[in-house]
Amino acid sequence: MSEFDSEQWWLASLGRMIVWARLRVLEAGTAEVFDSDGQTQVFDSEDTARATLLDAEFVAFDGLDEDDALARGFSLRELAPPHAANDERLREAMVQSLGRDA
Repeated sequence: MSEFDSEQWWLASLGRMIVWARLRVLEAGTAEVFDSDGQTQVFDSEDTARATLLDAEFVAFDGLDEDDALARGFSLRELAPPHAANDERLREAMVQSLGRDA
Protein backbone atom coordinates (compact mmCIF):
# COMPACT_ATOMS: atom_id res chain seq x y z
CA MET A 1 0.00 0.00 0.00
CA SER A 2 1.30 3.45 -0.87
CA GLU A 3 1.93 6.15 1.67
CA PHE A 4 -0.43 8.57 -0.08
CA ASP A 5 -4.17 8.33 -0.72
CA SER A 6 -4.35 10.44 -3.85
CA GLU A 7 -2.22 12.31 -6.36
CA GLN A 8 -3.40 15.33 -8.29
CA TRP A 9 -1.68 17.45 -10.90
CA TRP A 10 -1.98 21.21 -10.99
CA LEU A 11 -0.66 23.69 -13.54
CA ALA A 12 -0.01 27.35 -14.10
CA SER A 13 0.43 28.82 -17.53
CA LEU A 14 2.81 31.60 -18.43
CA GLY A 15 2.26 32.29 -22.11
CA ARG A 16 3.13 29.04 -23.88
CA MET A 17 4.93 27.67 -20.83
CA ILE A 18 3.28 25.26 -18.39
CA VAL A 19 4.53 24.94 -14.82
CA TRP A 20 3.38 21.77 -13.06
CA ALA A 21 2.86 20.98 -9.38
CA ARG A 22 2.02 17.56 -7.90
CA LEU A 23 -0.30 17.45 -4.90
CA ARG A 24 -0.33 14.28 -2.85
CA VAL A 25 -2.74 13.67 0.00
CA LEU A 26 -1.10 11.42 2.57
CA GLU A 27 -2.80 8.70 4.58
CA ALA A 28 -2.42 10.81 7.73
CA GLY A 29 -4.58 13.54 6.15
CA THR A 30 -1.69 15.90 5.53
CA ALA A 31 -0.66 16.93 2.03
CA GLU A 32 2.51 17.70 0.13
CA VAL A 33 3.17 19.68 -3.01
CA PHE A 34 6.17 18.93 -5.21
CA ASP A 35 6.99 22.01 -7.29
CA SER A 36 9.03 22.90 -10.35
CA ASP A 37 11.99 23.88 -8.16
CA GLY A 38 12.19 20.31 -6.87
CA GLN A 39 10.96 21.36 -3.43
CA THR A 40 8.31 19.48 -1.46
CA GLN A 41 6.14 21.65 0.75
CA VAL A 42 4.18 19.93 3.51
CA PHE A 43 0.71 21.14 4.52
CA ASP A 44 -1.58 20.27 7.43
CA SER A 45 -4.43 19.36 5.05
CA GLU A 46 -5.45 18.98 1.43
CA ASP A 47 -7.54 22.16 1.73
CA THR A 48 -4.52 24.19 2.84
CA ALA A 49 -2.41 22.81 -0.03
CA ARG A 50 -5.16 23.53 -2.56
CA ALA A 51 -5.60 27.08 -1.24
CA THR A 52 -1.86 27.69 -1.57
CA LEU A 53 -1.87 26.42 -5.16
CA LEU A 54 -4.90 28.56 -6.03
CA ASP A 55 -3.24 31.62 -4.47
CA ALA A 56 -0.25 30.97 -6.76
CA GLU A 57 -2.65 30.89 -9.76
CA PHE A 58 -2.45 27.14 -10.31
CA VAL A 59 -5.51 25.20 -11.49
CA ALA A 60 -6.29 21.51 -11.13
CA PHE A 61 -5.46 19.71 -14.38
CA ASP A 62 -8.35 17.28 -14.00
CA GLY A 63 -10.74 20.23 -13.60
CA LEU A 64 -9.89 21.81 -16.96
CA ASP A 65 -11.99 21.37 -20.04
CA GLU A 66 -10.90 22.27 -23.57
CA ASP A 67 -12.50 25.74 -23.40
CA ASP A 68 -10.66 26.52 -20.15
CA ALA A 69 -7.40 25.35 -21.69
CA LEU A 70 -7.89 27.39 -24.87
CA ALA A 71 -8.62 30.48 -22.76
CA ARG A 72 -5.22 29.91 -21.13
CA GLY A 73 -3.52 29.64 -24.52
CA PHE A 74 -3.12 25.89 -25.00
CA SER A 75 -5.08 22.79 -25.93
CA LEU A 76 -5.53 19.80 -23.62
CA ARG A 77 -4.29 17.65 -26.52
CA GLU A 78 -0.89 19.32 -26.14
CA LEU A 79 -0.06 18.21 -22.65
CA ALA A 80 -0.13 15.55 -20.01
CA PRO A 81 1.30 15.58 -16.50
CA PRO A 82 4.99 14.77 -16.41
CA HIS A 83 6.29 11.42 -15.20
CA ALA A 84 9.71 10.08 -14.27
CA ALA A 85 11.33 7.30 -12.29
CA ASN A 86 12.04 9.58 -9.31
CA ASP A 87 11.46 13.13 -8.09
CA GLU A 88 14.92 14.31 -9.12
CA ARG A 89 14.21 13.41 -12.75
CA LEU A 90 10.62 14.59 -12.43
CA ARG A 91 11.83 18.08 -11.47
CA GLU A 92 13.43 18.37 -14.90
CA ALA A 93 10.01 17.84 -16.54
CA MET A 94 7.97 20.16 -14.32
CA VAL A 95 8.25 23.10 -16.74
CA GLN A 96 6.97 22.41 -20.22
CA SER A 97 7.30 24.70 -23.22
CA LEU A 98 4.53 24.28 -25.79
CA GLY A 99 4.50 24.97 -29.53
CA ARG A 100 3.44 28.21 -31.10
CA ASP A 101 -0.38 28.41 -30.97
CA ALA A 102 -3.19 26.30 -29.53
